[in-house]
Amino acid sequence: MENTGSCCTLDLDTFQKTKAHVSANPEAGKGRFETVTEWRDGAQAVTRARSFTLETDEPTALGGKDQHIDPMELLLAALGTCLTIGWVTQARMRGLDYRDLRIKVSAPFDLRGYLNLDPQVRAGFSELQYTVEVDTDADAATLEEIRKAAEKTSPMFDNILNPTAISGRVTKRSGTVAA
Repeated sequence: MENTGSCCTLDLDTFQKTKAHVSANPEAGKGRFETVTEWRDGAQAVTRARSFTLETDEPTALGGKDQHIDPMELLLAALGTCLTIGWVTQARMRGLDYRDLRIKVSAPFDLRGYLNLDPQVRAGFSELQYTVEVDTDADAATLEEIRKAAEKTSPMFDNILNPTAISGRVTKRSGTVAA
C-alpha cells in the first residue's frame, strides 16, 4: 500500500529554530524523559510517558496472554521509529520526499538466555538488523547519505550501539496494615 504522507509536513522551521537555540545555549538542549510502568496482571503492564500510554504482555508460551506488544518488540519499534524520523528529517533537509518509506527491524533471540538455561547465552538479542524500503526519486548516493546521517543522529541507534550506564534501586512502598 502506498503511503499518502509527505516529508514536507515535518516542521523544519521549528526544528531549525530549536537547533539554533541549542547551539547558542547548550543548557537549553538538556532534558530528561521519564516513563512509569505499572504491573497490571500476569505478564501485563501499562507504561505512561507524558500523556501517552502503551501496554505490554508476553506471548502465551512465556506465560502471558499475548494481548499486547512484547517488551523486546518495543526495542525494535523504538529503533525503527527513531530511524524513520531521521530518514524523514534528512529528506526534508534535502528538499526530497518519499512516496513510501518502511523500515523493518528484526532480531534473533535464544530463549535459553531468558529462561536461564545456559549462562553462555545472553537474555537479549544477539544482533539487530534493519532494512529500509523506500520509494523516492532520490539516487542511491543520496539515500546512502541519508542512511548514514539518520544513524548518526538517532538517539535510539546510539543507545543501542554504545554502552549506556544503567543503575537501579528498590524502594518498598508502605501498605496498609490490617488490624
